[in-house]
Amino acid sequence: MNTDRIFLDANILFSVAYGSCGLDSLWELHKKGVCVLLASGYVIEEAKRNLTKPDQLKKFEVSLLNVKIVLEADPGIKCPIDLSEKDQPVLMAAISAKADYLLTGDIKHFGKYFGQRIMGVRICMARDYIFAYFAYFES
Repeated sequence: MNTDRIFLDANILFSVAYGSCGLDSLWELHKKGVCVLLASGYVIEEAKRNLTKPDQLKKFEVSLLNVKIVLEADPGIKCPIDLSEKDQPVLMAAISAKADYLLTGDIKHFGKYFGQRIMGVRICMARDYIFAYFAYFES
């Protein structure tokens, strides 16, 4: 079985730090070797900027221990889809890192691309990835 390379958007990192128990299963899958969790400095800073409570910041820092930090994409490379300026670096970093998946909860900006593969990266919500994994292995 191949190990999935999963790029995490800022809202996923934020939600884990905020206490979203459902997302903990991504870290469990990582510990089992099912996936590698990836994030760029850009998404890490965006998530951190929105956390204010010390316990959230602590959980955020602990969760990052299992996340491989990848380089930002070359800003000179054009984004292949229509995204807002602030979301382009997210997708481009995922593409540059050769991620298999970009997990995001950003329905407003990424929603119309859910389920699509853009330059090798499938865009979806975390729950869709988690449900698909368990549906595949429990069937």
